[in-house]
Amino acid sequence: MTADERSREEQMTADERSRDEQMTDDPRTLDPDYDSHGGFPNFEPATPGPGFGRFLTAMRRAQDLAVSANPDAGTWDRAADLAESLVDLLAPADAAEGVGPANRVPSLPGAGSLLMPPYRVAEFTADGVELQVQFSRFSVGGNHAVHGGVLPLLFDSVFGMVIHATGRPISRTAFLHVDYRKVTPIDTVLTARGWLREAQGRKAFVNAELRNPDGDLLAEANGLMIRLLPGQP
Repeated sequence: MTADERSREEQMTADERSRDEQMTDDPRTLDPDYDSHGGFPNFEPATPGPGFGRFLTAMRRAQDLAVSANPDAGTWDRAADLAESLVDLLAPADAAEGVGPANRVPSLPGAGSLLMPPYRVAEFTADGVELQVQFSRFSVGGNHAVHGGVLPLLFDSVFGMVIHATGRPISRTAFLHVDYRKVTPIDTVLTARGWLREAQGRKAFVNAELRNPDGDLLAEANGLMIRLLPGQP
């Protein structure tokens, strides 16, 4: 390494150290728009009425049937007509992120988001987050087992909840590693738990696991969440 390269590396390290020191204070004092960075605004709970819950229940069942039903051609034509009518009904009400009720109704499975597995929060404390989740036919990858790609989505959601439960600022996922221990079944209530293993400045090292009703470990994950600097997306 040349003297110039060494000098640049030392300067970069000093800059990172300075930013870390700044982040020990409330970042909102440095950037009033901090909460909107990275697409993570502060969402307020929504109260869309009981129809939204019924809608989500029907949509989740429709997702299951979309990957499992085998009707005749005429039934597919009618189903397509009905689906297109639903799109036409809702399209005029399309809204920006955080305006609609999706992901803002904690009392509904998956907080009211069809993207999320239909979990319910059982525990939300600084010591850990625990969810109850039951996967269905929509999540099958093969042989009635949950698709391996679905579990990182669940674990990443758990990691985000851990960050909020421990009172840490908005963070991005730097990495997420999953070890699959046993086949994850559908139509079974499973328990997912996540916790903060270690915090180092902006870095939060987090762990999570998924177990069946007998307590068997189905999958476990570890990851790194890094809190955003003021101005970072």
